[in-house]
Amino acid sequence: MTPRTPPSTQSIRRAAARRGSRAFTLLEILLAVAILGMLVALSIAAVDKIFSGASEDAAKLFVTQSLQVPLQSYRTHMGNYPATAEGLQALITPPADKADRWRGPYITGDTIPLDPWKNPYQYRFPGVHNRTGGYDVWSKGADGQDGTPDDIGNWSTSTPGAAAQ
Repeated sequence: MTPRTPPSTQSIRRAAARRGSRAFTLLEILLAVAILGMLVALSIAAVDKIFSGASEDAAKLFVTQSLQVPLQSYRTHMGNYPATAEGLQALITPPADKADRWRGPYITGDTIPLDPWKNPYQYRFPGVHNRTGGYDVWSKGADGQDGTPDDIGNWSTSTPGAAAQ
């Protein structure tokens, strides 16, 4: 038998380098998964902010612009805005005591649209925020609670009692 020569240091290093380059270590995999998880969490938070802002913008547009013309048309035909008890439904169906003057519907569709959070819009005439012959229309906002800071109304928030009509 021929004597076996011990492997050289260089060949040992080459073999170790080949073994190490074949697979990822558990630590490397965990680190990659953690980074990926953080990126997903950040992107979900950013998308949520985008959609939340869009919902608020849609509600603000509806209460300040979309209802303005139908309510003005109702007022022209009927002599005044719908009473609080009649609500926005008076834009779709005639109030019982005013059917002879009613020329609606003033909004297309069978129902008043819901706000972006699937709650009905609120209406009050005469308005508390728009006091001088105006009406208040608002969404309760994302929390669904009336009178909280996230309410979105047709009034100016910069000056109390100022009308945004």
